[in-house]
Amino acid sequence: MFKRTLSLINLLKRKSFFLFGPRGTGKTTLIASDLQNVTVINLLENKVYREYLKNPSLLSEQTLRSIVVIDEVQKLPELLDEVHHLIETQKITFLLTGSSARKLKRGGVNLLAGRAWWAELFPLTSQEIKDFDLLTYLNRGGLPAIYLSDDYEEELRAYTALYLREEVLHEAVTRNIARFSEFMELLALTNGQEISYQNLASDCGVSGNTIKSYFEVLEDTLLTFNLRAFTKTKKRKAISRSKFYFFDIGVTASLTGRGHVVFDSELFGKAFEHFIVLELRAYISYSRSNKILYYWRSTSQYEVDVIVDDLWGFEIKGAKQVNDRHLKGLRALKEEGLIQNFAIISRDFTERTTKDDIKIIPWQSFLKKLWAGGFF
Repeated sequence: MFKRTLSLINLLKRKSFFLFGPRGTGKTTLIASDLQNVTVINLLENKVYREYLKNPSLLSEQTLRSIVVIDEVQKLPELLDEVHHLIETQKITFLLTGSSARKLKRGGVNLLAGRAWWAELFPLTSQEIKDFDLLTYLNRGGLPAIYLSDDYEEELRAYTALYLREEVLHEAVTRNIARFSEFMELLALTNGQEISYQNLASDCGVSGNTIKSYFEVLEDTLLTFNLRAFTKTKKRKAISRSKFYFFDIGVTASLTGRGHVVFDSELFGKAFEHFIVLELRAYISYSRSNKILYYWRSTSQYEVDVIVDDLWGFEIKGAKQVNDRHLKGLRALKEEGLIQNFAIISRDFTERTTKDDIKIIPWQSFLKKLWAGGFF
């Protein structure tokens, strides 16, 4: 029902690829819609998994089409040696999908030495949803099945429980699922904020090393990502801690148990910022533009929500009309002379430019221009 921005056909014309994304983002559906007449090996099927576990060389012994999909490849990393061999000797193109990179990041796993590139599938973006409605998205998030569900809140609760039960326990990072669940809820409450490992460890009653291992699981299973701090400024000293975000707004809402998001509320402002950050992240990945996202906060509390390389500084505000106080962070960063362009994304009705060359862009115009490639 959704036309996804990521084209597997276009990816695989260039190279073999690892395709990663959290469960429920639609990898299997995208494969079925984009790729026909390919060999599909689904390691979630118990019989298939057992056969390849017993004999990984079976992959090289069978008749394969020119494109081979191995679904959930992280379940059996030993297959990557066979994949490597087949890319080299038979020029077969592989799509290697997964919902966790944890096993693949551990020592000794063959990551194909550049013979396969990396791509990600994210939750739905505004570009992929016909008749996009902002409040619907801020409350439901972008996981396709959940977005379409009449019982989306129940679906989100089931989804977060699934991850806790299957992903975390499967990774064997902890036997105390209740403690890890508490950690996830606390982290969700600080979504979009700077993270103090020490404070989280204290709040959860665990060691700093345990908190570090928890974060590794969340990042490896693609549930969270971080914005690095932009620290190049000289006039105003910058804070160096990263900000963490969950990969989906709906999942974040479910973990926190927050209420329904409505316009002009505190919840709206936080969810709106999260939404714009997710759109930027997805566009950069899908366009293969290789830009890096940062945020900036000075020790004197000036802040800019998102910086894209040295090209743009973006402030994100849920206000209906931008005024001077909303521009303080951008103006402070502008004085550093390090970033080329500055804009504030808001609910303003008209696009305009201030006397000091800061653009004020309605969010609808911003998204249209972003997905048309108009910013970078």
